[in-house]
Amino acid sequence: MSRHSNMVVHEDGSPPRGSQAAATRLPVIFNPDFFVEKLRHENADVFLELVLSNITRLIDLPGAEFSQLLGEEGPKTPGFFRSFNFLKRKDKGAMFGAVLSESAVAHIYRLIEFLSKNLHVEGLFRIPGNSVRQQALKELLTSGADVDLQSAGFHPNDAATLLKTFLGELPEPLLTHRHFHVHLRIADMTLLDEHGNKTSAPNKERQTEALQLLLLLLPPANRSLLKLLLDLLYHTAKRQDANKMSAFNLALMFAPHVLWPRHMTANDLKDHLKTLNNSMAFLIRHSQKLFKAPVYLREHARTHFMKTATLRSKDDLDLLSLNGSPRRQVASPLKRRAAPVAFGSAPDQCPSPAQQYTEEALQDLFRHVHHNMPDSAKKKKLVRQVGSLTTSPHNDPSKKRLRSRSFGGLIKVTQSLMFSFFF
Repeated sequence: MSRHSNMVVHEDGSPPRGSQAAATRLPVIFNPDFFVEKLRHENADVFLELVLSNITRLIDLPGAEFSQLLGEEGPKTPGFFRSFNFLKRKDKGAMFGAVLSESAVAHIYRLIEFLSKNLHVEGLFRIPGNSVRQQALKELLTSGADVDLQSAGFHPNDAATLLKTFLGELPEPLLTHRHFHVHLRIADMTLLDEHGNKTSAPNKERQTEALQLLLLLLPPANRSLLKLLLDLLYHTAKRQDANKMSAFNLALMFAPHVLWPRHMTANDLKDHLKTLNNSMAFLIRHSQKLFKAPVYLREHARTHFMKTATLRSKDDLDLLSLNGSPRRQVASPLKRRAAPVAFGSAPDQCPSPAQQYTEEALQDLFRHVHHNMPDSAKKKKLVRQVGSLTTSPHNDPSKKRLRSRSFGGLIKVTQSLMFSFFF
């Protein structure tokens, strides 16, 4: 185990400050996009509407291109595709040439992992590997055999060439045909001068924001592999002093696999070649930012679930009332009551409606035990149990105030006391 394996991981990836005691804590993994991903999986319609509305805010998409983005129709550009039949190919158990799947991504990750350890190799991705070793490696990956590529005698150029082969044989580019025209429009985003006229300088901030949104719409397998691939190419470019491969050189080799529509005609390619290569270079250079949702999207998703949780809490109280339990008037969770704050408690703490209801029920039970139950050893025991949960500066049972306790703990104690009292 590594020295820092138990350290708390912050959002920026930095280790925590403080003494050596901090190093013994269990790791805390915080995903800032947690609520965005939760929204994607639990309410896909709301997620799609939210992402699309922000994409169209940034990009003016004609009706046909918007329909293409939604998958409602194919591209209108003549000669773009010879046939759509290849998109229907889903051979069971196939990996190369088949529709991309999460299983295939898991196998290809072995190539990416091997290459990430050999970024120093000069001409990586440019110099082809040995065809015999590539075929053997292809069969190993397809079979799922667990083999260490380094010790098995494979060269990094073998893995690099096979990775490009796999991408090139996919039925559609990694960024999909549906998103092609949106990428062209993102590449056309430029800064405006003081008179509001377009300049030739790219608007990198808006391009990054648009790509963050667009990549959220990719199929899960495409998004996973794209993230792995761009991260590999980003770190390859960082080692260009050794491998002689810059971000633009890598873009020239991977744009056909990542961006170009299949069966693109020569005229279409001529018109868009420079834009596509520049777009691929942009993806590589800014890859460390592109797979994070915009801040406003995170906040919207978090607010969505906070509102849902509030409504569920209200529904739970309504259910208690319908089942015959008296429902007391409680403060709205969105409007906090001005009340004295106990020493040592946070000034912004406020009990939830369900917790306040439980506390008030416990106070009612205390008064009932105190005034109506005859003196006995059982009564003394119950009074001590309730008293251990309360604090009263004036020893007045009717004015006792509950100590801070977890909601689950209050429920358990209340159930225990009710059982003791009635049975």
